[in-house]
Amino acid sequence: MKTETIHNTEDVLKMLDSMLRDEAAFWDSFYEDRKKEIPFFVNVPDENLVEYFEKGWAKPGRVLELGCGPGRNSVYFAEQGCEVDAIDLSIEALQWAKERADEKQVQINFMNGSLYELEVEEASYDIIYDSGCFHHIPPHRRMTFVNLIQRALKPGGLFVITCFAAGDMGSEISDWEVYRQGSMKGGLGYTDEKLKEIFNAFKPVEMRKMKDIQQPADTFGVPFLWVGLFQKEDEA
Repeated sequence: MKTETIHNTEDVLKMLDSMLRDEAAFWDSFYEDRKKEIPFFVNVPDENLVEYFEKGWAKPGRVLELGCGPGRNSVYFAEQGCEVDAIDLSIEALQWAKERADEKQVQINFMNGSLYELEVEEASYDIIYDSGCFHHIPPHRRMTFVNLIQRALKPGGLFVITCFAAGDMGSEISDWEVYRQGSMKGGLGYTDEKLKEIFNAFKPVEMRKMKDIQQPADTFGVPFLWVGLFQKEDEA
């Protein structure tokens, strides 16, 4: 018989996980058809990421990408001379990502699994990158997400996020309503103020809407996403 006794905080989190959809199964199904007209299926990096390197804000170092999907940003990081670890729940997405990495002849450490269970060495990454993962993180897992970044990022390191902009894309239901309905309605929309509040342990460097990049192009950009660049301040 399945044990459903709550002993600790982790048991509470797992109970709440069970109230929402099976994310691994959903994303495997999502990535099965590579010919779907999904904007981020293009094989080019985010426009903001390219801009960070061009401005010198981002430099070669050790990178962790959360929810890497088909790997377009991970490949770009590797091409810039970065050592890249990339994690995703979907085996289908990672297979596609590995094929792209092989085509570009770059080495990337792809990991299949949940970022909630990711074990990382403390202060081991120069950059942590999230392109479209956070708006799929349920409210009860935000603390897990923020704690992972806080733990894994080096002092002075960069955290980058792109996520649904409230009013343009994403659901705007309350945190409690997520569990009443048993769904995040395809992803939550955030204001820039809310993102700064959630990631208040980090110094905001830049917050803007992503540029609208018409495809085909060398970079990816859609105007319904926020782009946030944060920095972990040096320890005193």
